[in-house]
Amino acid sequence: MSLKRKLLRQAGALLPAGLLRSLGRPVALFFHGVERRIADPALQFNHHTLEDFHAIAAALKADFDVAPLTDLGAVLKRPERHRRTVFLMSDDGYANTQLAADVLEDLHLPWTLFVSTEHIDTGAPNPMFQARRFLHHAPDGVYRIPHVPEPIRLNGARAAVAEETIHGIRFLPADAARETIGAMAAALGRGGAADNGDYSSERFLTWDELRGLAARGVAIGAHAHWHWAMHPRENPEMLRQQAAMPRQRIEAEVGPCRTFAYPFGNKRDVSALAWRAVRDAGYDYAFTTMSGTLSARQNPWLLPRYGLALQEPNMAGTLPLLRLGNPRLARWQRGLN
Repeated sequence: MSLKRKLLRQAGALLPAGLLRSLGRPVALFFHGVERRIADPALQFNHHTLEDFHAIAAALKADFDVAPLTDLGAVLKRPERHRRTVFLMSDDGYANTQLAADVLEDLHLPWTLFVSTEHIDTGAPNPMFQARRFLHHAPDGVYRIPHVPEPIRLNGARAAVAEETIHGIRFLPADAARETIGAMAAALGRGGAADNGDYSSERFLTWDELRGLAARGVAIGAHAHWHWAMHPRENPEMLRQQAAMPRQRIEAEVGPCRTFAYPFGNKRDVSALAWRAVRDAGYDYAFTTMSGTLSARQNPWLLPRYGLALQEPNMAGTLPLLRLGNPRLARWQRGLN
């Protein structure tokens, strides 16, 4: 957990609940997958346990008004009237979001699922999962990987090397990143470690499963085509494809698709060309992972969202304080105009 998030949660726990409620404004929240058991925390860090997710969902039910995304336009116009409104979302499209669907259906909570459509089409794993799997589980040795300037030296102490390598490849253009991730997957297979561990949590939904969720009332949005950041180093044509293709695939397979969420989605992950590509692809709204509260003054294709921690014991205190991130969000949005 980041220092900023720790301080936010500490402040929320110390301040009076009544005061915080008066500070509240509408927020968007997101999670990824939900698993009955986490076998490898280093690789499955994006997945909540079923028990923890149920606790988070129950707290949202008790303390907030969880609204469908169809209410977003009205909420943005008068955010001061919606101090307790929350929009709940999930990213990527893992098959285990069906567990989340069961929990949220039992609690009568609406939510939106943003999917990366190439992974729904092919079943190919998330590229960053493939990179982390190589970095944590390939046999000890020295590896020369395309587009990584220095040889990757893997030995018993992997965490620092893994994070340094991930940081280095994260902002590669998508075409180069595919070569890098492919070489990592091939090296892992040659080392005889391709089948280590149970990573069924990383399986993506099929289109039939996605249609099943839509039939249960889950709204479906786009999360780019291939799960890769739409950052400033990306080719403009790739940005257009990343924006347009998922909407085309979702509308062909499931139904209307009017909202988008950026992969990674933080300050360095979204370029000015990216949000314009999303706008031009016909989406009404798009969400980042920059923290803040929602209002009509914000660029509708650069809206803030808060990523739910694996445990959230005090959301009634934490979520109203998200408005402290609005000045940083506004400066960033102005820089991308």
